[in-house]
Amino acid sequence: MKSPFLNAVAESMRVKFYAEKTIKAYIYWIKSYIYFNNKKHPFECHNAEVEAFLSYLANSKKVAPKTQALALNALVYLYREFLDNPLTLSLNFKRTNTQPKLPIVLTIDEVSLLLKSLSSSVTLPCYLLYGSGLRLMEAVNLRIQDINFDYLSINIWQGKGGKHRSVTLAPELIESLQNQITKVNLYYQQDMQRTDYQGVYLPHALAGKYPNAAKELKWHYLFPSTQLSFEPGTTNLRRHHMHESNIQKAVKNAARTLDFKKQVTCHTLRHSFATHLLQRGTDIRTVQEQLGHTDLRTTQIYTHVLQAGANCVRSPLSDLIKKD
Repeated sequence: MKSPFLNAVAESMRVKFYAEKTIKAYIYWIKSYIYFNNKKHPFECHNAEVEAFLSYLANSKKVAPKTQALALNALVYLYREFLDNPLTLSLNFKRTNTQPKLPIVLTIDEVSLLLKSLSSSVTLPCYLLYGSGLRLMEAVNLRIQDINFDYLSINIWQGKGGKHRSVTLAPELIESLQNQITKVNLYYQQDMQRTDYQGVYLPHALAGKYPNAAKELKWHYLFPSTQLSFEPGTTNLRRHHMHESNIQKAVKNAARTLDFKKQVTCHTLRHSFATHLLQRGTDIRTVQEQLGHTDLRTTQIYTHVLQAGANCVRSPLSDLIKKD
């Protein structure tokens, strides 16, 4: 990133513990906004320019509602948090009317087949995607101390939107997780023998608050990379978490091998977790808490894929065919 301005925006987000993917997305839309306004500095623009840009995305680019919302969130952050000049709450822009897609959900048998078809290196994180409803980055960012064996739960810190939550842990995974921790410990003992090893990465605030934590086993990633690497922009040698693309590729390849007709991604396992909980009669508020949704309406979309229909409505055709 060459722009000092965009670099400064990105750094301000890191200080506030925004995820790197979020930072990358926000910077992309802020940069697009600047180019849309012929490279005029954002400080010289405000509500009118933002409204025009968002309308352009809907009218000319035909972006999806989530994409337009992401662009809006990026500009809200820019003006409220960075430029200290918040946008008006009632922005008047053309909202995209593209209907959001329903989530793709696997049956329980399909999930079973998929998980059994994965390579051993990614099986456990995928079990957590389905068994605990984790997002992919939440899984790869897990630290050893986030697993609570006593209460069969997993602590998620700084999830989407910077929220913390506690999710369920299937007792069937205890042995596998303990074996994984043993594996991490072997890496840890090996790394600690190196004089140039700087420990695991910690956000700046945590590193300042717990100066010795970077070299404590409990802070190390549950799913570490097989190779040591330098922290970007520094000479600090660390062991990062496994790259999320390894899991993404494995899931897609397994679905292709099984000849699934559905478009399967890592997030499909999270969708399936939510839908299967509702199928079993779990209260939707509980599902909302497990998923970390702020708005219940986000969780309610899973009711639309249930076999009985969005409101558990039995089709009259079923009775007609039954009589015949």
